[in-house]
Amino acid sequence: MKKYLLAPSILSANFACLGKDVKNVLEAGSDMIHFDVMDGHYVPNLTFGPIVLKSLRNYGINAPIDVHLMIKPVEYLIQQFSLAGADFITFHPECEYDIDRTINLIKLYGCKVGLAFNPATPLFYLDYVLDKLDMILIMSVNPGYSGQKFIYNTIEKLYQVREKINKSNFDIPLSIDGGINIKNIADVAKTGVDIFVIGSTIFNSLNYKKTIHAIKHAISHV
Repeated sequence: MKKYLLAPSILSANFACLGKDVKNVLEAGSDMIHFDVMDGHYVPNLTFGPIVLKSLRNYGINAPIDVHLMIKPVEYLIQQFSLAGADFITFHPECEYDIDRTINLIKLYGCKVGLAFNPATPLFYLDYVLDKLDMILIMSVNPGYSGQKFIYNTIEKLYQVREKINKSNFDIPLSIDGGINIKNIADVAKTGVDIFVIGSTIFNSLNYKKTIHAIKHAISHV
């Protein structure tokens, strides 16, 4: 059976008790944490920075953390997030003039590299950097806010990326972020997704363990 990973997005967590909330969602069966960084410039929202990530590490959160940079420019925060404890640093290609340099800088600081694509962002960037990536993230909502409705047109985009990965023979996880819930997750899983970033569906539920079990059950036979 294919191994799927669940990555709750802490954008939907309870920030009054963030460390405890993240710990609870991991103990309930999650695999990694998705850390949404927004600057109020590239996207119309402002979230959190390296000090929050560092505080989670200090609290004892040891799970892999993917820092998703929805900021422009990117490079000035790479070192800070790597030192704070990021495992992956994922950025959007339109946020940097020199994508190769940004990828190399992320690797220089010891993190794995993810490249993220908005629903309207073309995939041609992959033709030039696929061999350097450790993750590809497809946005199924327009970035900026949690709780948005899944854009079904991105299903075809997921199939296209999976085909590119398979033809390349590189072992690159495919991740999906935005509007994922129990009703649509099976359709998404059929495209070959490996990592599901899920925010409000998990964090807004009354029982994390029960919700995560239902999510895993929904994709267990795909």
